[in-house]
Amino acid sequence: MRSEPAQLRSRNLRTLALLAALFLLPLLLAFFTYYGSSWRPARHVNHGTLLQPARPLPQAPLALLGNGDQRLPQRLFMHRWSLVYIGDGACDADCRQALYVMRQTRLSLNNDMDRVMRVFLATGECCARDFLAREQPGLVVVDATDAAAAAVLREFPLGRAHTLFVVDPLGNLLMSYDARQNPHGLLEDLKNLLRLSQIG
Repeated sequence: MRSEPAQLRSRNLRTLALLAALFLLPLLLAFFTYYGSSWRPARHVNHGTLLQPARPLPQAPLALLGNGDQRLPQRLFMHRWSLVYIGDGACDADCRQALYVMRQTRLSLNNDMDRVMRVFLATGECCARDFLAREQPGLVVVDATDAAAAAVLREFPLGRAHTLFVVDPLGNLLMSYDARQNPHGLLEDLKNLLRLSQIG
């Protein structure tokens, strides 16, 4: 029969081994999960679709609607961040919802909202002028029906219905969002971009 000190030492060693297992088991499990399986944690936290590589929008003399034949003397998508919607100028219910999301997202930026402009590239049947003037003050409405605008439109992905786009202050098309989804993701991504950006 073992002596009492030997039994005490044995019990202490078992307790120590149990405590070590409690601390080491989660670490070993995490190590195995990361290196021993195909699972990997998400590498990004953005909510929209990142366009890779970013697409530089071409320099084009775009015409502003509502200003006669006035054309922009320089690239529209420069110096500020831009939220862009592309659609028919008659602006049906889906268009109005997308423009609403753009407007509210910009307003939700509070002090940073002046760093973001809203752009509607109207591809035809322009325009629902009374609605746009009443509900969307400050919206830049561009005639996207001519050849100059066609070069810009080619850089945007196809299947643009319900889609909002983010363009950086250097004129690069970066991300797209489904305007029918919860707009909080768009707002969160914009806040992150504006916080990290040294431009615009």
